[in-house]
Amino acid sequence: MTIEVYEALESIDGFKELMSETLVIRRLGGLTNRNYRFDCQLGSYVLRLAGEGTGDYIDREAEFYNASIASEAGVNAEIVYFDVASGTMICRYISRAVTMDIDKFRELDALRRAGQAFRQLHDCGRDFKGRFDLFEQIDQYLAVLKDLNADLPDGYAEVQKDAEQVREALSMHELPSKPCHCDPMVENCIDDGRKMFIIDFEYAGNNDPMWDLGDISVEGDFSAAQDNEFMTAYFGRGPEAFDVGRMVMYKAMCDLLWTLWGVVQHANQNPVDDFWAYAVGRLDRCRKLMASPDFPKHLQAVRQGP
Repeated sequence: MTIEVYEALESIDGFKELMSETLVIRRLGGLTNRNYRFDCQLGSYVLRLAGEGTGDYIDREAEFYNASIASEAGVNAEIVYFDVASGTMICRYISRAVTMDIDKFRELDALRRAGQAFRQLHDCGRDFKGRFDLFEQIDQYLAVLKDLNADLPDGYAEVQKDAEQVREALSMHELPSKPCHCDPMVENCIDDGRKMFIIDFEYAGNNDPMWDLGDISVEGDFSAAQDNEFMTAYFGRGPEAFDVGRMVMYKAMCDLLWTLWGVVQHANQNPVDDFWAYAVGRLDRCRKLMASPDFPKHLQAVRQGP
């Protein structure tokens, strides 16, 4: 662990001169990348070393551009170094902050800070580079899996077929397009008790902002009450049926998308987790939501529009 951190820092101007005896290194979490906090005489930072094979489906130039906008908007951590060729990144460590998880999001004040942070990102007034199109992303992952000659979980084809009604409903009206994170896992939210930060903009792009709200609801296992509190903080008022409907559609579709992402990680033999079980679990959750009694009501709200 220490060796790869030293090797990375030794290649970066401004960090190569660090004295090894003053460097304190700690491994942080991460599914596909290797992340380390390091403390030195210059301060506290986080080093991100890109995971194997991630360059096949992540545009690092776009990531740098988008992450920089988010930093300038006060939402993301400050970026100190970024190499678009390797994906190596150094950010300033956010002091006195904790990494969010499902339990921490049950605190209403944290939930409200998260809603405000996503609104701050979406309303930053600058377009991101690239467009996150849900169904294009699904097609892209399917193409990658075809090239890898990888199998899909049982029942995937049936769920994909059912998802066509969601595609149809979402295409019936012009949808908002805002700079979005597009991969808001709960661990990508960092809270210092006063402000919520959002990190890791690998998948970011212009998108319907309800995608971010739906995705983090899924990742955080939000209840209906949490969804309402989160969306009320985001809008500054109670959410409208069209917004809630799109958020629910994206809750289902993000599970479908990340099913494929998990199969890609499994096919690439990512050792961090059991990604086949992850993909199967995502697919099952997508299927259950689309079969729930309220899903047709939300689907109809999307069809009706604002």
